[in-house]
Amino acid sequence: MGYVKVAAKIYNPADRSKPIHLDLLAGTGAIYTAIPANLLEKINVKPTSTRRFKLANGKVERYPTGEAYVEVAGEGATSIIAFLPEGSTPLLGITTLELLGLQVDPTTGELKPLELLLLHVRSWCEHEDC
Repeated sequence: MGYVKVAAKIYNPADRSKPIHLDLLAGTGAIYTAIPANLLEKINVKPTSTRRFKLANGKVERYPTGEAYVEVAGEGATSIIAFLPEGSTPLLGITTLELLGLQVDPTTGELKPLELLLLHVRSWCEHEDC
């Protein structure tokens, strides 16, 4: 049970007045969130680069990428988004999930809070007189 559908709002990060509402397939296999390009055009999200992606069928394809603000379960973050062909299944990738502080629970098939780690934090001041 590595996948779960979640309700999401996708915004242009520069203008959060008009989101698109989507059900995204959240899984452990996609690195980036990926949305059909025609939906991103509705909120004026533009590609800024192109990246290579390995697909489930083993093929490697190049897709445009950009940034969008993604909101899931009341949490929001700006994330890299891949622009998919029209009709593709919208995906919620691991990178966005981590930015949101969420993870897929494989035992329940639901999202749960991610344990956020700060493994080592140095003192901002190395001197005793700070």
